[in-house]
Amino acid sequence: METLIKLKYRVITTLDSTGEWFALLPIRLLMAYEFGRAGMMKLNGNNWFANVQDNFPFPFNVVPVEISWFIATWAELLGAAGLVLGLFTRFWALSLIILTIVAIAGVHWPDDWNSLAELWKGYSVSNKGFGNFRIPLLFLVMLIPLLFIGAGKFSLDSMLAKRFS
Repeated sequence: METLIKLKYRVITTLDSTGEWFALLPIRLLMAYEFGRAGMMKLNGNNWFANVQDNFPFPFNVVPVEISWFIATWAELLGAAGLVLGLFTRFWALSLIILTIVAIAGVHWPDDWNSLAELWKGYSVSNKGFGNFRIPLLFLVMLIPLLFIGAGKFSLDSMLAKRFS
């Protein structure tokens, strides 16, 4: 019995220490891929923000669409690079959270809903008139640990913190 308890303790200790290094890496890489892909689509595409600018929350609805497009494109591209490297992770997580909230309000939120049941229909991937805020909401949830915990030990943030502390 004592051997089993020691083995359990050793497994948990190993998982904990490994988790400090690698637990947040899949989230960072997935978010980097998704935002990097969106940034590349904006970089190579046409600015369609004029169609949805009125839906953006204040103060984003008063910023010229060319500036909004530029900021969104480069926040996604640079934020993706920062997440891959684990560099300024908390800054990029916060920036991408703000970008995602604006995207939900401007693009993914339903135009009209009268009940929570109607609103919940927008928790989908396809837009059938009810919005489609499922994926951006999942992105928000995945960015929150990066904001509060950071990138983990397998990151430039961790290396820089050790170097300058």
